[in-house]
Amino acid sequence: MSRVINPDSVGKERTRLTKGIVLCIRELAKQSAVTPEAKDLAAYIALALQAISEGIDVSVTAWEKRDYWVKADKFRMEWMWAGHSAEKMKSAVLTDDWATVAALMPQIASRFSKIEVSNNHRLGKPWAGAYTLLALHRKL
Repeated sequence: MSRVINPDSVGKERTRLTKGIVLCIRELAKQSAVTPEAKDLAAYIALALQAISEGIDVSVTAWEKRDYWVKADKFRMEWMWAGHSAEKMKSAVLTDDWATVAALMPQIASRFSKIEVSNNHRLGKPWAGAYTLLALHRKL
């Protein structure tokens, strides 16, 4: 029997989420008022950062199995900020604290400054309906 290859790995998911976050930051910068789309954009950033944070341990398990402890710890430390930023963003979006959202945007954008997303991307609008999803997560 041959080995099973998962085409949807955590690393690919993280890449897709980071590109989605970069798109959201671009679109959020264009917004002049708090609209339902702006809420969706901010909520998507919070949810994507949460998903990235949850996938970190899965990513480093393979390194830890091979005793690459330093590499695994470095990777964890490199992404530790994602969980903290996700929590801050979630609470700010759900309480309509847009001053905090505005303060968090440059911090998050600086982390993704090397990520390039072309104008002809195929990501669509991954943030559609994210505010509703975030509100549901709060109730659970």
